[in-house]
Amino acid sequence: MFDQSKTINQKNAHYGLKSGKILTLDNVGVNFKNFNALSTIQMEIGQGEILFITGASGAGKTTLLRVLSGQLQPTKGRVQLLRPNAHMALVFQDLRLIENYSCEMNLMMAYDNSIYKNKNEFVYEMVEFANILKIRNRLNLKIKDANGGLKQKIAILRALLSRPDVIFLDEPTSSLDQENALKIFELLNFLNVKKGLTVVWASHDRDLIRSFSGRIIHLDGGRLIHAGHACFI
Repeated sequence: MFDQSKTINQKNAHYGLKSGKILTLDNVGVNFKNFNALSTIQMEIGQGEILFITGASGAGKTTLLRVLSGQLQPTKGRVQLLRPNAHMALVFQDLRLIENYSCEMNLMMAYDNSIYKNKNEFVYEMVEFANILKIRNRLNLKIKDANGGLKQKIAILRALLSRPDVIFLDEPTSSLDQENALKIFELLNFLNVKKGLTVVWASHDRDLIRSFSGRIIHLDGGRLIHAGHACFI
């Protein structure tokens, strides 16, 4: 079983852990009453890789992400976190933004003085990321007045501003058009190359996935039925 207390360690957060495996799943299954959400999943995730999880609605993508991130204990099998000091960030479909706060205030919640030298360094990075996604002039907008696409961008930026070693994303661009979805992934790809960020992205958008290098696993009925290179799907 997976000790969730080891999955999020903000005080030790840093980019660029050494290469090697970071997570392994051995014969993992998840059962909800009489429904097998996952069955006999065998897989591993390497530090610094990009992994796409695909499958139809109900195939088990969200359940697998929850198991990998430590949010859900498997019914059977074993999950091993091989880097206990790894900081994991999560962006699930429940974005958990504060509606009455501005976009900027929601981003500021990621500030941690054990990660950044000072608040100026944090603000510089926040503005840099916001400029990349072309939302700098919308940071004063309250979340309750933002559209779905802007909310998704803020949730992703907030996760990235915590400087994770691994980020898990569940359909993170569902409210975005293709151009903006590409901007999100280009930022993640940049941090993967520059900082060694491990990206685990659940999506049904095959056209987007084909645009980038990475590994793909495909789920069907809770079973892993295909693994290979993303550009060949």
